[in-house]
Amino acid sequence: MGSVEKNAPLYTSAEGCPYADATTAQRFSDGSPVKGLMLLQDTQLIETLAHFSRERIPERVVHARAVGAWGEFEVTHDISHLTSARFLTGIGKKSKTLCRISTVGPGAGSADTIRAVRGWALKIFTEEGNQDFVFNSIPVFFVRDPIKFPSLNRSHKRHPATNLNDATTLWDFHVHNQEGIHALMLLFSERGTPKTARHTNGYSGHTYKLTKPDGTFHYAKFHFKSNQGNETLTNDEAVRLAGEDPDNHTADLYNAIEAGNFPSWTLYIQVMTPEQAETYRWNVFDMTKVWPHADFPLQPVGKLTFNKNPNNYFADVEQAAFSPSTMVPGLAPSADPILQARMFAYPDAARYRLGVNYQQLPCNRALAPVYCPYQRDGLATVNGNYGGDPNYVRSGLKPVISFTVPSSSSSGNHFAAQNANLKHNAWVLGSVDDYTSEVTEEDFAQARMFWEKVLGRQDGLQERFVGNVAVHLKRAKPVVWEDTFDMFTRVAPELGEAIRRAVVPQGQKA
Repeated sequence: MGSVEKNAPLYTSAEGCPYADATTAQRFSDGSPVKGLMLLQDTQLIETLAHFSRERIPERVVHARAVGAWGEFEVTHDISHLTSARFLTGIGKKSKTLCRISTVGPGAGSADTIRAVRGWALKIFTEEGNQDFVFNSIPVFFVRDPIKFPSLNRSHKRHPATNLNDATTLWDFHVHNQEGIHALMLLFSERGTPKTARHTNGYSGHTYKLTKPDGTFHYAKFHFKSNQGNETLTNDEAVRLAGEDPDNHTADLYNAIEAGNFPSWTLYIQVMTPEQAETYRWNVFDMTKVWPHADFPLQPVGKLTFNKNPNNYFADVEQAAFSPSTMVPGLAPSADPILQARMFAYPDAARYRLGVNYQQLPCNRALAPVYCPYQRDGLATVNGNYGGDPNYVRSGLKPVISFTVPSSSSSGNHFAAQNANLKHNAWVLGSVDDYTSEVTEEDFAQARMFWEKVLGRQDGLQERFVGNVAVHLKRAKPVVWEDTFDMFTRVAPELGEAIRRAVVPQGQKA
């Protein structure tokens, strides 16, 4: 018999059968503690080993490394004139939240401070259902055609033959898909290495609709700005921390919340009328473009605060599932092609990783009443499976499961409000055709503004940007150098030349 821990709890099997010691295993022997055959009848041993082999669920293909926290969102500026979404209306209105901030390409065991865009996912638990925001730490994206989305992510991950991070594949992708030059420049500026998760902003990138039950709507972009400041690391600082303290962001956020130093963000929106969208300089559904603040100023809406660490990282954060398709009445998707594609891809990824009933997990489960009897059965159904209620539409039988439809002051009831969103999805008649976007000089205009007006406003920022690009590009094969120099020359001739000088040894041709 093994020794029993002092003050140990009563251990049981997963089925509740008690056993005295979690370290013992059954043997058939002559009484010697080190001899004898292990027994297949030892349920305690078999279940322990079998569960261990199945502890890992599939890792996210992207956004595998992350920090997370619970919190609340509070409305500070009422915008009921723009939307009927309850969580955005009424000063002082508070909603429970769960946030996950992640790197993109690296795996779960990678360093927190690696150069990467950060995913910035937020789940808001409202009385009208869950509202998910699946944002990024930069306001623009690398592509605008959704069919390129998997290729983009593969180019930032490991080479299929060497299994090494490969600079050549990254630069080869981007010099042949130059519509993402603005996002690429943000990545290689110091915004690509935030100081901590607490100092990271979250941007929708996508254009959404803020809707009203009467059919009116406005286009909007969302910005969560860190109240700690958008502080960053230099490349040298990030590399040093990756070696010395690879869990730096994880520890920083956990320790800050544990100490009561709750980080917070201010939510701002930019708002555009449909009429303005028709004549605006840039396509408002193009995720590679921002709306300059001079044209559409930031309007404050509310405050997000992280105030509680996960009780268990796997249960609360690893199993969390976020999707742009999860919207409440008062918000609706626009015709943004990347948004439309992500609305399928993200819940599909959750079904693969967590099973078809992932919405029933505690970290994803809505606080609002849920009655969805046409989605039932499947692995891990834990909600009672709607008992004997009909599992087909338009039944004349009375449901047995009690369910109360919440009232809605803005539109009569929850379902009427939801259906109001359908009024906003107007499609222009036209023909179906194969399409891919072309790169034009307009794709370099905002990148040029970033180079001249953002990086150029403070001494040293342009020089460090050139250094960041050069350090990474030197690791790529020379075959992609010349195209990369040409791409940055289209932003600004002096930029392309500066990168060339930093990469190519003096007197040597690229």
